[in-house]
Amino acid sequence: MFKEKISVLTLFSIYILSSAADKNTSFSALFAFGDSVLDTGNNNFLFTLLKGNYWPYGLNFDYKIPTGRFGNGRVFTDIVAEGLGIKRLVPAYSKIRRIDSQDLKTGVCFASGGSGIDDLTSRTLRVLSTGDQVKDFKNYLKKLKKKVKHKKKVNEIVSNAVFLISEGNNDLGFFVAQALLRLQSPNLYTSKMVGWTREFLKDLYDLGARKFAVMGVMPVGCMPLHRALFGGVFGWCNFFLNKVTQDFNTKLQKGLISYAVEYEFRGAKFVYVDIYGSLMDLVNHPKAYGFTEERKACCCMPNAIIPCFNPDKYVFYDFSHPSQKAYEVISKPLVYQIAKGLA
Repeated sequence: MFKEKISVLTLFSIYILSSAADKNTSFSALFAFGDSVLDTGNNNFLFTLLKGNYWPYGLNFDYKIPTGRFGNGRVFTDIVAEGLGIKRLVPAYSKIRRIDSQDLKTGVCFASGGSGIDDLTSRTLRVLSTGDQVKDFKNYLKKLKKKVKHKKKVNEIVSNAVFLISEGNNDLGFFVAQALLRLQSPNLYTSKMVGWTREFLKDLYDLGARKFAVMGVMPVGCMPLHRALFGGVFGWCNFFLNKVTQDFNTKLQKGLISYAVEYEFRGAKFVYVDIYGSLMDLVNHPKAYGFTEERKACCCMPNAIIPCFNPDKYVFYDFSHPSQKAYEVISKPLVYQIAKGLA
């Protein structure tokens, strides 16, 4: 009974926080960079196996159309943009010819499924690296200037936009391979990842970005893929991978705190988005949030070739991506933190 009361209070608090965030109108746009957590379709035209533009992806999306999003519906990019009062869907930059002028002004997605903060990860998986995404953003700015035609207005849009970033999931998800290729210890590798993240943020800062919402790495050791590979018959989490992930996230948090007071980032604001802790809460207490399955994927695994009947009951939709419902649940307090920290 006591636990049920705690859960009700928690959900009520989340509702209050999200309502406060919904009223925020201080952000002009949202730009997403990074990996498949945020990708809304940029991999569709790449020569890579990592695509989400086929069935059963998009099973719960508008008109049940697979768009390139890695999930059954909207992804974290869309849900955060809506929570911040910007727009409901964030288009992929690769589809820019089909993006109208107003949509162009309120932000697009540059993220690429499989991308890593380590260029080796992106090259191995044949997807857009952080450098490629920065180049795309530069080209986007040229197109935006042609549409807006006022440099001051363009600067205002960019400086008041939220730059949502998710990097590191693929680097640490394939850490064993990366470690063998680079012959580095987990401690050294995660430190280098933070250094690469700083370089990436500085590149965006030099192009006008000032409001950064930087996501930590998800609990990759608890993803259905790693449970199946390393969890044995009980499907346990890979605690080694989770430990390495927590190490990186701790270093990233400290890094963001230090960047906020550095002269090279003057005028910039940084918010750490704790997706690790948020997802682990769902994994550890699924029933409190209405989920019935936190270990297995709804689809796209040898033990889930046919999609489950109700993805809303699953924390993970496929081998490594949360379901739309999971994103919706964890996003509410996170959106509030973003809005408060970057206002």
